[in-house]
Amino acid sequence: MPKIKTHKATVKRFKRSGNGKLLRTKIGKSHFRRRKPRRVKALFSKNMVVDNTKMRRRIQRLAPYLD
Repeated sequence: MPKIKTHKATVKRFKRSGNGKLLRTKIGKSHFRRRKPRRVKALFSKNMVVDNTKMRRRIQRLAPYLD
């Protein structure tokens, strides 16, 4: 059985937590940072959990070896 190719952009955007959940960064993190308040910029440092089942399945298909 051949290996499945990994979509490299997906691997760069998502990662797995210790519990096996998929994590992603928040949008708007690098755009117009100088205009945003300090509180908002601090919130960008946290990662979000991917809750959508269809999106999780799609990410798993694109990056089957994501660890």
